[in-house]
Amino acid sequence: MHNIPVGISSCLLGHEVRYDGAHKYHSYIERTLGRYFDFKPFCPEVEAGLGIPRPCVQLRETAAGIRCVGVKDHSFDVTERLQDAAARQTSWLDGLCGYILKKDSPSCGMTRVKVYKHEVPVRNGTGIFAGYLQTAFPNLPVEEEGRLGDPGLRENFIQRVFVYRRWRQLCEDGLSAHGLISFHSRHKLIAMSHDQNRARNLGRIIAGATDARVETIAAEYITELMACLKIVASRGNHVNVLQHIQGYLKRALDSDDKQELSETIENYRIGQVPLIVPLTLLRHHFRRQPDSFIDNSFYMQPHPAELALLNEI
Repeated sequence: MHNIPVGISSCLLGHEVRYDGAHKYHSYIERTLGRYFDFKPFCPEVEAGLGIPRPCVQLRETAAGIRCVGVKDHSFDVTERLQDAAARQTSWLDGLCGYILKKDSPSCGMTRVKVYKHEVPVRNGTGIFAGYLQTAFPNLPVEEEGRLGDPGLRENFIQRVFVYRRWRQLCEDGLSAHGLISFHSRHKLIAMSHDQNRARNLGRIIAGATDARVETIAAEYITELMACLKIVASRGNHVNVLQHIQGYLKRALDSDDKQELSETIENYRIGQVPLIVPLTLLRHHFRRQPDSFIDNSFYMQPHPAELALLNEI
């Protein structure tokens, strides 16, 4: 499989496109994620024709709503230019499986961007391009580079990208009720680790899958699945899933192996070991006692082991 197409703010790859001609190169993104992601760089401010260098802009609350204006000259309003630049990107954006945005940017900031009205700004804004992106493509996994420093948020985003890529592949191969049910079966445990209620709802959606209704069911399903996966998986939910998986081994393990596995899951629950530890032990047992449902579940290996994402959560 080819690397996964992921959009990214150009400055994060070292492109000198910021207002002052500088960049914000992020080594982890390029050197580590770049082994799996095919990055598609984009700078909305350059696309809007603002030039390099250019006047620094900010979000400002006005009587006409939130506007993107010059820091020194508030009459320099580039809101529509940024919105138009964003709307022109629909074709290639529709082919992406994720997007990494530059934090705090008045064009690319995903969340908590400074909005000025008085002297002290309020951090409750969203960049103009980021707002368009999330509205036009609500199922697309989106994250800021700053939040990738948090192990839980990093794993969550990367997991969502891989899930969405598999979904896109399913759609490209041709949707069918059988394919949709199989996809759900392989992702069911992942959904359970994020939100038990939404996971049950996904099961109810899938129960109505027929070839005649597959397009409608698929649209409802992926919207609910991606909303479910946006919720960062909790330790408690992971414990529930691990214990659920453990149940598939109840006739295969002797008392010592059962006790060791239960203790390992408990050690994860209380934070003494990361998730990779109980998962590794489970993989060991299922190599000896295969089970088709567990073997095919992406929960057991949601992303490449080389990323070591499960070692830190």
